[in-house]
Amino acid sequence: MDIVPIPADTYTLGFIGAGKMAESIARGAVRSGVIPASRIFTASHSNSSRADAFQSFGVSVLSSNDDVVRESNVVIFSVKPQVVKDVVLKLKPLLTKNKLLVSVAAGVKLHDLQEWAGHNRFIRVMPNTPAAVGEAASVMSLGGAATEEDANLIAKLFGSIGKIWKADEKYFDAVTGLSGSGPAYVYLAIEALADGGVAAGLPRDLALKLASQTVLGAASMVTGTGKHPGQLKDDVTSPAGTTISGVHELEKGGFRGTLMNAVTAAAKRSRELA
Repeated sequence: MDIVPIPADTYTLGFIGAGKMAESIARGAVRSGVIPASRIFTASHSNSSRADAFQSFGVSVLSSNDDVVRESNVVIFSVKPQVVKDVVLKLKPLLTKNKLLVSVAAGVKLHDLQEWAGHNRFIRVMPNTPAAVGEAASVMSLGGAATEEDANLIAKLFGSIGKIWKADEKYFDAVTGLSGSGPAYVYLAIEALADGGVAAGLPRDLALKLASQTVLGAASMVTGTGKHPGQLKDDVTSPAGTTISGVHELEKGGFRGTLMNAVTAAAKRSRELA
């Protein structure tokens, strides 16, 4: 069967699952003008506040997942990993090859998704929680029948909530360990920096604001200048100065090795869960 192209300018988008990630994707897409809310659908949820959240920016909340699939050219599965199989199998009769299927469920592999759906026009995407503020780091991997046009459509959609890259699925456990779990490591770092500021005499509120903005600014320097972070670090560490004294303490504490260990431990756990 020939693959029916998805109409890039008029496609409809359905979310199976109405959680926070689905909301972030939908809000970002509407806010950026990628797709109007009138062409986005999800189903009613046991928690009425979730339906209210989608309706607040114009998304149609239908009575069932079946209705969502019928109305949509692109269907995004945004449910908990442990229920993906049951959800896909239940909807299988409606998941025809003229629909592009997408999963954002962590740890659920394309091979299984395609087997449950009965075809391989599937794209797996791993976003992270900063999607809520339009700063997600996402990675996608294409199933066997997903076309480059499909990939471009999904890249534009997820580009509305941050940045997205394409990679082989074999890297997804490492992606989970780095960008999936990474925000938590950064939150710990921000909290620790703020605590350090308080220990040095700063008011708590000011310390937290300075720590947060410092991390944001440093990340922007890396992405904005294209310089290696080691070079940027060298640029701010003058001889016998304050920064090199702090860096020395971080090195003595195994700061870099600890972060590396955190990423590899999370990646290992991702493999175990899969």
